[in-house]
Amino acid sequence: MKKLVLAMVVLGMVSCQQDKIGYVDNVKLMEKYQEKIDVEAKFKAKAEALTKKRDSISQAFQIEAQAFQAKAQNMSQKKAQEEYGIMQQKGQFIGQQLQQEDQLLQAEGQTEMDSIVSKVKKEIKAYGKANGYTYILGGGEGGSVLYGTDANDLTEQVVKILNDNYKK
Repeated sequence: MKKLVLAMVVLGMVSCQQDKIGYVDNVKLMEKYQEKIDVEAKFKAKAEALTKKRDSISQAFQIEAQAFQAKAQNMSQKKAQEEYGIMQQKGQFIGQQLQQEDQLLQAEGQTEMDSIVSKVKKEIKAYGKANGYTYILGGGEGGSVLYGTDANDLTEQVVKILNDNYKK
C-alpha cells in the first residue's frame, strides 16, 4: 500500500512538471533586428555603387564601340575584323570583371547574414536557458509554430536583447 501511495505521489509530481515552451516569430525578429537592418542598408549602398560603376563602364564602352564603328568604315575588312575581335575581348573582360565583383559582394553579404543568424540563434538559446524554457520554437514563414498564444511569443523580448547588445 505504501508503495502504491509513493508511486502515485511521484507520478503526480512528474505530471505537474510541464515543459515551458515559447516561440519566436523569425520574420518579425529579423525585420526589427537593427544589426540586420544596418547590414542590409550597407549592402544596398554597395550594390547601388556597383550598379553605377557598371552603368558608367558600359556607357564608356558603348561610346568606344560607336567610335570604333565609325573608324572601321575607313579600314580594310581584315583590319576592321582584327580590331572588332579586340573590342569583343575587351567587352567580355569587362563583363567578367563586373560579374566577379557582383559575386564577391553577394558572397560577402551572405557571410554577414549567416553571422547574424548565428548570433540570433545563440541569443535565443541563452534567453531560453536563462528563463527556464524547455523549448523555444521558430515561427513565421516556414516556421514550425502554426499557432501560439501571445503570452508564449518571445519575439519582442529577444529583439530587445539583440538590439541592446548591438548598441553596445
